[in-house]
Amino acid sequence: MDSSRKRRTSPTIADVAELAGVSRAIASRALSSESRPVSADKRARVLEAAEKLGFKPNLLARSLTTKTVNLIAVIVNHIHDFSDLDLFDLLIGEIQSIGKQVIFLRVGSVERVEEFLRNGVAYHVDAVLVFSDFADAAKVRKMFRNDDVLMLNGMHDGSSPSVVPDEAIGIAEAVADAASKGVATAALVTGRVSSPVEQSRIAAYKAEMRRHCIKLVAELRGDYSYASGRQVAQSDEWPSVDAVFCTSDAMAMGVMDVHRDAFPQNQPGRFKLYGFDNLSLTDFEAYPISSIGYDKKAYIGEILRFLTRPEEFTNAEAYVTVPTFFVPRTTS
Repeated sequence: MDSSRKRRTSPTIADVAELAGVSRAIASRALSSESRPVSADKRARVLEAAEKLGFKPNLLARSLTTKTVNLIAVIVNHIHDFSDLDLFDLLIGEIQSIGKQVIFLRVGSVERVEEFLRNGVAYHVDAVLVFSDFADAAKVRKMFRNDDVLMLNGMHDGSSPSVVPDEAIGIAEAVADAASKGVATAALVTGRVSSPVEQSRIAAYKAEMRRHCIKLVAELRGDYSYASGRQVAQSDEWPSVDAVFCTSDAMAMGVMDVHRDAFPQNQPGRFKLYGFDNLSLTDFEAYPISSIGYDKKAYIGEILRFLTRPEEFTNAEAYVTVPTFFVPRTTS
């Protein structure tokens, strides 16, 4: 009975240390994802022993001593836009490079956040990254019982810092490009206007159009998705204009596919087309859409700085911006 019970018991850090001929403290340091002092010889012996025994670190037990679980929560509205895929693939890789893992929490509405709070749903995490515009900083801090919250949705308060692209720079360059090519009338295809980021984006487009004397003929509502771009492009409200500005590349792709005849050899015929996000797909011949982008590595670098050196986000640097830029392609 005793031997059977022993065979069913998972190996412990003490078993690894005994087999490697080191102390438990040395074994723990050798297996840590963080950079901790231990000789190369002892580390190799510990890793070999752990592999031989099939030892898996107990993250919960480790969290009791280190006060961390190496988990980062990422709160999103959804993950179906092309821009989500471009960004989150890079983000996950960079977070894993610092020895942490990501858990995604999909929040489709304000009510969903309230439901999490009512039901007491909380995760023990080291920090929270908030992309969803349905979640404000105070609710997120309460939900996770954690003050290490970074707002990436344009919403922030005095207790949680924020990192956002400075979209006005790229928008100014894109509208100036259109004006320099004789554009006098334009349509704007927008995303969800309840988003603070989208409100700011729309305001920037309108301000630049006024500055360059471009008449905004129509403002059509989408939801950032390819399908919504197709839908507005097929609607009876579709205007005759010199240029169409879309607040996401995915919507611009939908517009382009509906009006392919307006882009012979991908050159603008009836109207010029501008997107937003500078998706990787726009570098290929299927969708060579002029777009507005930002340095995603720099953006993610600021996120990693928050995760590794949160003390640097003082009150004076609580609102961090990453510049955007215009990328001309054949559709303009």
